[in-house]
Amino acid sequence: MLSFTACESKKDKIGAVYNGPVEIVNDLVVKYSELGNMKVYVKTPRSLTYQNETRVFPDSVNISFFDSLGTVETTLRSDSGRYDRNADLYIVKGNVRVVKLETHQILTTTELSWSPGTRKVFTDKALSIRNTRTTEITNAVGMDAEQDFSRIKLRKMTGTVLSKGI
Repeated sequence: MLSFTACESKKDKIGAVYNGPVEIVNDLVVKYSELGNMKVYVKTPRSLTYQNETRVFPDSVNISFFDSLGTVETTLRSDSGRYDRNADLYIVKGNVRVVKLETHQILTTTELSWSPGTRKVFTDKALSIRNTRTTEITNAVGMDAEQDFSRIKLRKMTGTVLSKGI
């Protein structure tokens, strides 16, 4: 009778479901190109891939967007992120900071999504765009943009503040 109980206990342990990552990658780099030209470069210190093919980036995510000449025109940095393979969507979270190098604009928000398929970037969250040349600050809730941030459509602008500085 004792040996039967021991076998039954062992059988229960075999059926336990594993919910952790099926793949762990350190120093992940993902490159997107079109017609041989680099368009997007994604780098993160760690990537965890799960059974449903979702990738989680628990550490910082750094993305560079390139123009047609191969020059970096926009950079993005966030505290963390994930890639949903089923939706083909990257979602970055935390202190999201986008720098548009040519126009000297800095966009900050708490969450931003990027679709490689549509080449669109969007958010429903509050955001702020600051121009470092003019000190102009634009606040809004929600936006849609091209992946290179060449065109940005603000959904609900909450105001523009002009400041001459101190």
